[in-house]
Amino acid sequence: MNKISDSELIVKPDGSVYHLGLRPEEIGQTVVTVGDPERVSVVSSHFDRILFRRSVREFTSHTGELGGKLITVISTGIGTDNIDIVLNELDALVNIDLKQRKVKEHHTALDIIRLGTTGLIQPGAAIDELYVSDLAVDGSGWADWYDYQMNEAELELSRAVGSQLIPEKSMVCFSANEELTGIFAQKAKRGNAFTAAGFYGPQGRAIRAPKRVDGFLEKLSAVNSTSGKITNIEMETAGIYGLSALLGHRAVAINAALANRSDGTFSSQPTKIVESLIEYALELIVNL
Repeated sequence: MNKISDSELIVKPDGSVYHLGLRPEEIGQTVVTVGDPERVSVVSSHFDRILFRRSVREFTSHTGELGGKLITVISTGIGTDNIDIVLNELDALVNIDLKQRKVKEHHTALDIIRLGTTGLIQPGAAIDELYVSDLAVDGSGWADWYDYQMNEAELELSRAVGSQLIPEKSMVCFSANEELTGIFAQKAKRGNAFTAAGFYGPQGRAIRAPKRVDGFLEKLSAVNSTSGKITNIEMETAGIYGLSALLGHRAVAINAALANRSDGTFSSQPTKIVESLIEYALELIVNL
C-alpha cells in the first residue's frame, strides 16, 4: 500500500492532524458537528466529564463521556469548504496510521451527527421545529471535485433543483444514513435540504449586489420529486452526507428551524429551540 506523502496529509510534530489539532486517541466514534465554536461548550456541558479540549482556528473540539459513551463535539465553522477539512481529517484520525502514513487494513465507521440551524422555505411551515434531512442537494460546487455516483432518488432531486435554479449548473445530491435518520426522526419532521454556497446571494438574498436568480425561494420551494420537496436551506449538510458516504461513515443532520424565509418570520426563542435540539439528540446518541 502506497505511503501518503507529507504534503497530502499534514501531521504536526505532536502527532495531531493539521487543522483540527487532534490526535487519534482524542476522539470518540460518535462525532457531533456544530457550526458555531461557542456551541461546542453548550453541548459538552451535558457530558458527565470532558477528557480533551482543543481549539485551532474555528475548529473547537471537546471529547467526553455521557452515559458511558465517548462522544466528540466539534465546530466546523460555516460552509462546505470547512466540512471538507473536518470530515477528511476525522477520517484520517481513525482510518490512517499517521506514523506509517498508510491506510489501515481495518476500516472504522464514525457516526457523524450534525446539530445545526436552518431556514424553512415552504410557505406556512412552522418554525421552532426540528428537521431531519433525508437528502441534501449541494449548491456550493464542493461536490464537483469528488467522484460520487448518485442513486436514482439522488439524481432525480438534483436534476429537479438544477432545472429550477441554474440549468447549466450541475447539482449533486447526497443521502443521510437510513438507520440514523429513522432514529433521529422519532420526534422531528423529515424533509430535504438545499446546501447553499453562501448566506446572501446563494440563498436568494440581495442586500446591494445584484443576484442572478430571480424568484429564488419560489423556484426552490416549487421543486418536487418522488423523494419530496426541498423543505429547508442551510450551508453544511450536503458536504457531511457526501464525504461520509465516500469515506464509509454514517451521517445524519438534525436542524432547528429558526426562520421561514418564504413567510419572513424568525424565532422569538432561538436559544431555547437550539437547547431542545441538543438535549433531544444527546438522549438518542447515548443509546446508539
